[in-house]
Amino acid sequence: MDHAGEDRVAASLAAARRTLRAGVEKSRALGYALARAGPRLEEIQVALPALEAAVRPIRAPHGELSAAGPHIDRAVGPAAAVLKVFDAVHGLERPLLAPGGGDLPGYFAVLAQLEDARRFLADNCGLAAQWLADIVEYLGDRDLADPRFLADLGVTLEGLRAPSGDLDGGLLAAALDILEAEFHRLLADHSAPLAMPKPGAAAAAPARVPAASVKKLSLILDRLLANGRQDRCVATYIDARGSVVSASLGALGLDYLRDPAQDAQALGPALEMWGRHLEFVVRRLLESERQLCAKVFGQHKDVASACFAEVASQAGVLDFLRFGRAVVDAKKDPIKLQRLLEVFDSLNKLRLDFNRLFGGKACAEIQSQTRDLVKLLIDGAVEIFEELIVQVELQRHMPPPSDAGVPRLVTFVVEYCNRLLGDQYRPVLGQVLTIHRSWRKEVFNDRMLVDAVLNIVKALEANFDVWSKAYDNAIMAYLFMMNTHWHFFRHLKATKLGEILGDVWLREHEQYKEYYLSMFIRDSWGALAPLLNREGLILFSKGRATARDLVKQRLKTFNSSFDEMYCRQSSWVIPDKDLREKTCNLVVQTIVPTYRSYLQNYGPLVDQEGDTGRYVRFTVDSMEKMLGALYMPRPRRAASIQIKHSSDKITSAMTGLHRSASAVK
Repeated sequence: MDHAGEDRVAASLAAARRTLRAGVEKSRALGYALARAGPRLEEIQVALPALEAAVRPIRAPHGELSAAGPHIDRAVGPAAAVLKVFDAVHGLERPLLAPGGGDLPGYFAVLAQLEDARRFLADNCGLAAQWLADIVEYLGDRDLADPRFLADLGVTLEGLRAPSGDLDGGLLAAALDILEAEFHRLLADHSAPLAMPKPGAAAAAPARVPAASVKKLSLILDRLLANGRQDRCVATYIDARGSVVSASLGALGLDYLRDPAQDAQALGPALEMWGRHLEFVVRRLLESERQLCAKVFGQHKDVASACFAEVASQAGVLDFLRFGRAVVDAKKDPIKLQRLLEVFDSLNKLRLDFNRLFGGKACAEIQSQTRDLVKLLIDGAVEIFEELIVQVELQRHMPPPSDAGVPRLVTFVVEYCNRLLGDQYRPVLGQVLTIHRSWRKEVFNDRMLVDAVLNIVKALEANFDVWSKAYDNAIMAYLFMMNTHWHFFRHLKATKLGEILGDVWLREHEQYKEYYLSMFIRDSWGALAPLLNREGLILFSKGRATARDLVKQRLKTFNSSFDEMYCRQSSWVIPDKDLREKTCNLVVQTIVPTYRSYLQNYGPLVDQEGDTGRYVRFTVDSMEKMLGALYMPRPRRAASIQIKHSSDKITSAMTGLHRSASAVK
């Protein structure tokens, strides 16, 4: 082998060595790689069944796969729309739950989107799930997908077919809670009580809640009611406005409603407050609440009516009606008639207001108690009015005043009948009598009312003669008749009743007064003057001693008669100041001039013996002062004339009338 051949062999060995070395290194590297891939191969082995299932449709016939495509597309489309709406709901969370949102219209717009989304989900979520379930069933029937996968998917879709109400994850409930809080805040911000206006103030009910706030309340309420929050928001409204009403009433001081007096006269001051307070509560407080309730609740009229009824119940309307019932139950006497008419008048003036405020079914109790009270008022007033003439006639045989003054019954009836025919009571009494007669299918008019009152006055007038004959002293009877006729004239002249009776009737009483005054003076003080006659004293015809004895005797007789007359008449009264002064002046004119002349002419005869005081007991001035101070009325206790009712119970015709019948006018 030549040298060149050896070189070739060496080169070939070197190349083979390099090749072997490279192969060994590759084998070593491959071994390392296989060692590292072992776990991964195991994962692939585990996943092979699933991969096989996933690839199985590919192994399905091409025609079946092509037929399934349109069905899947139709089911997935609605499902995709539902998913988009869910995404949109999620996007509403921030504007609905963000604190301090002052843009209420904007908030309502977002809330409307949420409500629309909820309606869409409620309507379509189940439908989309049903379509997907149908596809799952379709794929399973044709063995186009793994049965286990389809089974799991079917369970999931079954739950979506009947979705729960919480489709928004509680977002709507949270938004409604925010609106409720705003509703409560708006009511609380305008919860100042309403103050009773001073007399003469405008009667229109004020707008106590600004229009902008009312609008917000109404909008919030609509949304709350639309989402089933009626009971909660109504309770909130009643609590807030009821507190306002209670606070407004608390400032009035209505304690008198809870414990009314049983005496008609004593009820007077409380009844006056009752009328003013009831008018305020009805026409201002509750009217403003009714208007607010109507504006806030808007088209929800039934809810508004029930809500207002609850608020009105906290206004104590039933307490006011119970006070009116207490007037009905008070002791029966003529003053009670006025009280009944006052209660009726107050309620009648508010009749239209009551119908407007309490006309709904929710206020049925107020309606019922009002009707019952009005009927009791009418029946009670008519009963007392029709008994008045009977009571006057029953007094005819009662003893007259022991001081010859004006009987309290006369004073009372004159004043009472004038009141009944005055502007305050006449129209009310006429209306009451008209209503009562209409219940009996009878007619009543104002002339019949006037005639009834005139008959009472005439019955009283007929008592005068009976009372005067009860005195055993004719002079006292004259004084009594003078007082009574003059009282009639003075207290009926220029009055409603006096106008009806007429001038002729009044002048007759004035003439009677003059007649009895003249008879009184003639038969009483007029009988004293002749005792100081001058018979036998002219020119001292029988001697000075005889004349002195005659003067002494006549002065003694005069003094005795004067003392007796003065003592008796000191307990008599003339209530009217003008008539008393006139009578005293006539008495003075009847006695004093004669007495003065007698003393001037014959007093010296008595003075000569030094015992003037024994026979001349009065100076002219002292006698004039004594006579001028007669017939002064003295205070009488407030007890009143008793009237016997048909029920045999004694009650007073003058209850609480503290002005004495003999008081100075």
